[in-house]
Amino acid sequence: MIAGITLRIVSSWDADEIVALYRAGGWWEEQWTPEGIAPLIAGSFCFVVATEGERAVGMGRAISDDCSDAYLQDIVVLPEYRGKGIGAVILDTLVAFCRERGLTWIGLIAQPGTTPFYERRGFAVMEGHVPMLSGEYHAHDR
Repeated sequence: MIAGITLRIVSSWDADEIVALYRAGGWWEEQWTPEGIAPLIAGSFCFVVATEGERAVGMGRAISDDCSDAYLQDIVVLPEYRGKGIGAVILDTLVAFCRERGLTWIGLIAQPGTTPFYERRGFAVMEGHVPMLSGEYHAHDR
């Protein structure tokens, strides 16, 4: 583990801290409300928070059918904590959680420029596949 950083699999967390992490990733939509954070965490297959003391400095989550497939998403570390291996530990923890439950297909959509990070952790680009979004979100860079 990384000195001073603790990883926790949680079923709830302070909404303002999670909103700050979504903002750090550039993913927070201002029309959303912090009240949506509790069901987001509770509805995740696995939600991981990296903390320094009691402060959340990183997070990631998996969504899954708990049978065969899992998608990893929302992996982010606060800018001032990046480059210390926290994101890698979050990713590895999510993958291990899924594999321990027998899931064989674990996917994600990487932001441009982050492919090497995921490749170092055993992921590969799915040649011939195109990520797609439905509805109003197709216009957003999420």
